[in-house]
Amino acid sequence: MHIPDAFIPIWQGAIYWIIALVFIALALRWARNEMSEEKIPLIAVVAAGIFALQSFNLPVSMGTSGHLVGGALAAIILGSPFAAIFILTLVLIVQGVLFGDGGITTMGANIINMGVIGGFVGFYSFKGLMAATGNVNIAAFIAAWLACVIPALACAVEMYFAGTFPLNEGLVAMGLYHALIGVIEGFVTVVAIRLIVAARPDIVDFKIEFPAAKGVDV
Repeated sequence: MHIPDAFIPIWQGAIYWIIALVFIALALRWARNEMSEEKIPLIAVVAAGIFALQSFNLPVSMGTSGHLVGGALAAIILGSPFAAIFILTLVLIVQGVLFGDGGITTMGANIINMGVIGGFVGFYSFKGLMAATGNVNIAAFIAAWLACVIPALACAVEMYFAGTFPLNEGLVAMGLYHALIGVIEGFVTVVAIRLIVAARPDIVDFKIEFPAAKGVDV
């Protein structure tokens, strides 16, 4: 899902960068207000974990690749979609600048797909599913799956507007592969949340409120 340079015209890449910078500014404001000494190690661990997970790329047709995203995990654990944008931006900068994984001119689109879309879809899907089911495992699994598939579909649409590959073929290729990868991401997200909650429940912020009678299953 890391779009390389030359896959998107420079002028389109500039538009994505402008949009991404707006969300990056909001994410920096979140970090300034929410980051504490207790949360910094958690943010570092989540960022390192996402970096490692994204390192396993599976080839998809037409020159693209598929991999886990991690946006839902960051947003859920830290209680905000802006946490996902903050962490994914850092990860994508390191990947793009130091390892050549994803382009510089296209990094705005990559941040939008994995950080913005992945973070917002993951967080609010989790929030809605928690309100409906009260079960962290179910909510986290489905939210992580959606936060993997929907950014992939957005990437396919961007590639269509860029003239890189046809819309239908792109949606099928990216959607199908990431639907399968999303199952893995769902399991990984559930396991990671359970481990973190078991180790340090005091620093996990779901920002979810329930009626006392309903309860929450973890």
